[in-house]
Amino acid sequence: KVEINPREDLVALPYSSGTTGLPKGVMLTHYNLVANMRQMDGLDYFHQDDTLLCVLPLFHIYGLVVVLNMGLHMGATVVTMPRFDLEQFLANIQKYRVTLSHIVPPIVLKLAKDPVVDNYDFSTLKTIFSGAAPLGAELTRECIERIGCGIRQGYGMTETSPVTHSSPADSSKMKLGSIGPPAPNTECKLVDPATGAELGPNQEGEVCVRGPQVMTGYLNNPEATARTIDADDWLHTGDIGYADDDGHFYIVDRVKELITYKGFQIAPAELEAVLITPPAVADAAVIPLPDDEAGE
Repeated sequence: KVEINPREDLVALPYSSGTTGLPKGVMLTHYNLVANMRQMDGLDYFHQDDTLLCVLPLFHIYGLVVVLNMGLHMGATVVTMPRFDLEQFLANIQKYRVTLSHIVPPIVLKLAKDPVVDNYDFSTLKTIFSGAAPLGAELTRECIERIGCGIRQGYGMTETSPVTHSSPADSSKMKLGSIGPPAPNTECKLVDPATGAELGPNQEGEVCVRGPQVMTGYLNNPEATARTIDADDWLHTGDIGYADDDGHFYIVDRVKELITYKGFQIAPAELEAVLITPPAVADAAVIPLPDDEAGE
């Protein structure tokens, strides 16, 4: 028997660039992860009789907690793939009669547009859950119409274990392109990035969250922790969004420099450090470019 303090002892140390700069160790406690799974219970994510298809890497917080840990917690069946391949993905849905799959927007794009999709039967698929990068309303609608199943969108960060928002389980209450309202026991506010003043409905500002799923801080980096979590325990996400009059949130832009490539966080500073290694290169700057397949 090992004595642990669930609120203080770490269970996972995934790495994230956070709102800016180089990757940092995100200190997540047993309490953080268990709290987030209980929050997902309240979001009616999935059930014991579901069969999940996991294409997400399990070193990524989305795959680790939302699919693997949550799947084990619910007693669902989890079918894992070593890497994403569209035809193998569709064949597995057909073979294992998959009811739910957690994916990222570039895969939603393939499901909406790739002709090979027509060769497979995925009538058992009830829901697709999309996260890790924004998913627009038009692509959501196109995919729903083509494959005939619901798409829920969620939002979060490595620093929040990860879920802070989710579109409702009831499709009649869902708003396309929205990440939905905050998860149970999660507070959310929008602030003016320049002044820190709190904003009202339909005003764009930085999304800030507070709840039991927020990390204890960055490993050996109190300065970065203080820049991200303020004195009142609000975590500043670095994302710009707004909430409509019904409390559904939309992400529209980023304060931070990060590039989101296929759901992965790419720190420009890391790529620049590599690019300027050859003596022939005097300087380098890395910027994002919108891309249909990769996101950026």
